[in-house]
Amino acid sequence: MNWLTKAINFGEKIKKVLRKRPSKDDIANSDWTSCCKGPILKKDLENNLWVCNLCGKHHRISCRQRFDIVFGKNSYQILESPIPTEDPLNWVDTKSYKDRLKIARKKTNQNCAVMIAKGKINGIEVTAGAINFDFIGGSVGAAEGEAIIYGVQHAIDNQTPYLFFPCGGGQRMFESTIALANMTRTTLAINELKNNNLPYIVCFTDPTAGGITASFAMLGDIHLAEPGCLIAFAGKRVIQATVKEELSSDFQTAEFVEKHGFVDRVVHRKDIQKEVGKLLSILLKKNSDIHLENLNETSETNIQTREAS
Repeated sequence: MNWLTKAINFGEKIKKVLRKRPSKDDIANSDWTSCCKGPILKKDLENNLWVCNLCGKHHRISCRQRFDIVFGKNSYQILESPIPTEDPLNWVDTKSYKDRLKIARKKTNQNCAVMIAKGKINGIEVTAGAINFDFIGGSVGAAEGEAIIYGVQHAIDNQTPYLFFPCGGGQRMFESTIALANMTRTTLAINELKNNNLPYIVCFTDPTAGGITASFAMLGDIHLAEPGCLIAFAGKRVIQATVKEELSSDFQTAEFVEKHGFVDRVVHRKDIQKEVGKLLSILLKKNSDIHLENLNETSETNIQTREAS
């Protein structure tokens, strides 16, 4: 057997080994996933709100799973946000952008990465939004921008607080400047929400980075974060190469960001509903007191005016 035949046979053996390895679909459809100590049943993880019992890692979850935790199962309504023209740039690289969208929609059962819902927390009507990392890395394009703005408008129209769970690496490169424009658009929308004196609470989830952090995600009246989640703009290696210094092991984690003042509190997933409920009770009571005080001042002014006339 000459060297060429040996090389061909060796190549065939490698192919056989690779064929035996599970595909991404096999892993996704499996009853098991992995964490700190190796394989763990997805059912056990789900029963613990997708948080590992051993290491406390908060695994990534979908928008619907997020709403199930915050509002309770079947206790909220998904709001249909507008979908703008798809693939305005006719983007094609290893595959077309349209194909990527089809794959993402089939995988997540969502029209875009952002979902908006309405429900009640402690009896308070709330408009909530969330991003699904499984939808093209949670990146924000035109459709996601429209959904976030739609959520803001719904909150304003119905005079409800706005709760948002950001996640993702930033703006979607397949839409270029169209995606980048949504940093400005979402920022202006949040400013309009604040002009209407409505609470805006952000709860960071893993990972939140890039243009998401640099726009609507960092504009909350109060910032919460799940334990251990990444909160960043540029990546750790980029920053380390720029400052020429060794960065701490917890750099850009929720705990690090909290310590430096950009997050108000790190909250375990099981406590988020209770924490948000308390905050909204305080914020809305304060708004009510201010409104009542303004009414009293107006009444006193009217009485004085009538007496003077």
